[in-house]
Amino acid sequence: MLNPVELTGSDFSPEKGQVIVAEHNHRYTRAIYTEQHQWFADEAKQIGGDDYGPSPYEMLMAALGACTSMTVRMYANRKEWPLDDIRVTLSHRRDNRDGQVVDIFERMIQVAGDLTDEQRQRLLDIANKCPVHKTLTGTIDIQTQLR
Repeated sequence: MLNPVELTGSDFSPEKGQVIVAEHNHRYTRAIYTEQHQWFADEAKQIGGDDYGPSPYEMLMAALGACTSMTVRMYANRKEWPLDDIRVTLSHRRDNRDGQVVDIFERMIQVAGDLTDEQRQRLLDIANKCPVHKTLTGTIDIQTQLR
């Protein structure tokens, strides 16, 4: 099992709210660091990676799925609804629509518990209000600098 390379120095110490992605090898393996966590991203072996971690799109789907599940749980807990379990399954594909490439994320939310139809519908509405969903469906401005 690989361990992310220890980064030292102020240039490599992520502050709260920052993510640092460092090259781990000269293929696709990347070490990812936040203030308190470390993990790898990679690509599958069949496209030249080492498969040491999830791909960037898998992490994007994981972010959406985790945020969805957390948001639904937070709402159900506040309302004291009998939500026993939440599972979010996601997939991604690209489609060509009228000459435009469209990214399609399919999200299946499974909930277990003695919920009414109205509660289930409200949880679906709440799922679409998770912060990551709002970011992905809103206007995004990525500002990039090269040093």
